[in-house]
Amino acid sequence: MAIAWAEAGSLARRRLAAMKDPALIATALVAGALTLLAVIGPWITPHDPDATDVLASSQGPSAQHLLGTDSLGRDILSRALAGARLSFAGPAMIVLISSVLGTAIAIFSAWHGGWIDRMVNRILNVMFSVPGILVAVLSSAVFGAGFWAPVLALGVVYTPYMARVVRSLAIRERHRGYVESLQLAGMPSRQICLRHLVPNVMPIVVAQGTYGFGSALADFAAVSFIGLGIQPPQAEWGVMVSDGRSELLDGALQQSLVAGTLIVVTVVAFNVLGAQLSSRAGGR
Repeated sequence: MAIAWAEAGSLARRRLAAMKDPALIATALVAGALTLLAVIGPWITPHDPDATDVLASSQGPSAQHLLGTDSLGRDILSRALAGARLSFAGPAMIVLISSVLGTAIAIFSAWHGGWIDRMVNRILNVMFSVPGILVAVLSSAVFGAGFWAPVLALGVVYTPYMARVVRSLAIRERHRGYVESLQLAGMPSRQICLRHLVPNVMPIVVAQGTYGFGSALADFAAVSFIGLGIQPPQAEWGVMVSDGRSELLDGALQQSLVAGTLIVVTVVAFNVLGAQLSSRAGGR
């Protein structure tokens, strides 16, 4: 038991030192600001995001509408702020589902090893060949457009990516000295996994989840863009890009440009942050 606590303390000190990296702090601030925007966005909209005004349709930026209006006269800034919540909620649920399922599969596989581990690895390889966006589209087509169909489908599709990364670290942890010490001390396997293996693989789970969040946001927005995800008039960034297509020929670029820029910035911020966290978590 003393060995386990000594290794945990050393690991905690290394993680604390890594968190002082300026690049990591900068990307974390950008991702944090975007997340805060998603939380408070619907409460700080200058106008009702769903209020239409045909007399003010497709207007450019002005004092009253800082980012202009769409073809129905709705304030683009208000819709971007309100839509941030759904745009983040979908990917967050996708990451949560894939993290829980992937971590459980990885720990189970690494702990038992042998033919169980080989079988799990082969199943994961098969799942890798399935295009995530295709599964989300089929799920939405079968179960109906909306929030949960693409979220559940993408959550399952993202699971093997999480499971494979966590499995590699879990196998390494499984053969560390503290695990053998705990087994000799009579601690049940379930308690060892829950109290020690799971906490020790959490850094890579967080890193992979952060990295996957950007991809999940892009996929979730893509499903909404083609009309099988969030439905108008609800505000969501993918929906806004889709709605703005009809305005492009009239020279009104603002709706698609604003929503598209938010998607790109968010994806890049979380991908960079996830890559930095992964490099630190993987080099423990």
